[in-house]
Amino acid sequence: MTRNTATHSAAADNPMPAGVVRVACIQTTATPDMAGGLDRIDDAVGQAAAGGAALAMLPEMSAMLAPGPEQRAAAVVEDDHPAVGRFAAIARRHGIWLHCGSLAVATGDAEDDRLANRTLVFDGQGRIAARYDKIHLFDVGDLADGQSYRESDRYRPGDRAVVIDTPAGRMGLSICYDLRFPALYQALATAGATIIAIPSAFTVPTGRAHWHALIRARAIECGAWVMAPAQTGEHYPGRRTYGHSLIVDPWGRVVAEAAEETGETVIFADIDPAAVTDARAKVPSLSNRRDFLAP
Repeated sequence: MTRNTATHSAAADNPMPAGVVRVACIQTTATPDMAGGLDRIDDAVGQAAAGGAALAMLPEMSAMLAPGPEQRAAAVVEDDHPAVGRFAAIARRHGIWLHCGSLAVATGDAEDDRLANRTLVFDGQGRIAARYDKIHLFDVGDLADGQSYRESDRYRPGDRAVVIDTPAGRMGLSICYDLRFPALYQALATAGATIIAIPSAFTVPTGRAHWHALIRARAIECGAWVMAPAQTGEHYPGRRTYGHSLIVDPWGRVVAEAAEETGETVIFADIDPAAVTDARAKVPSLSNRRDFLAP
């Protein structure tokens, strides 16, 4: 097994769910104003908890989206990051598991000063239950809308896939551009993931072309629930994202969606573990998979 597909399991202090569990995806429009963004997230997580969700999930770069130099200046090591303490407090106050989507954090590595695009998952007491650094980085030239991205100039890739036990089931972690690399999701499902997390900030052109198809494909291939909260709208001049946060069942059916025009919102779904068992029994592709020699 290669380094990029090795999986790490972070077991939490909770039993696996025996029945249906409500979850929430929170769609945000992050801006350079981190403090204001965290206030809005606090309100949205409160809505998720009031709606009965045991787990709420935020998009990629949930607390702040800003031009490169500004984003970098706000990124500090995890222990000192203002969003980390705030997320812990939010989870603890609302008594809910909180997947932060991702944050830009400094690594403290003197030899490589690039940042990490990092997921943190907090339990209902505000403790960090898992970390995941984005493995696949989005490097692309000019897109149709004039935007261009080279994430590897500013971020260093992670090298470990992660699964974690949550109140809603065993969750495999990923971030945005990871979505285009099916081998990662096969590794997560093989490691027992029944839910796949795909917090994202998809561009508008690629979102319109591929978002729904890729999210549904990952759900079908893994026979797993997919939670895909997304950034939406204009974050600063020249940066727009597609929105359309999705929750998809293991058969590939969209069970909840936030339309782009709705802006910041919360969507809910009831996760049934039996749906995973049923889908994998009907299409046992995970157990039928074979190793082969590359051409």
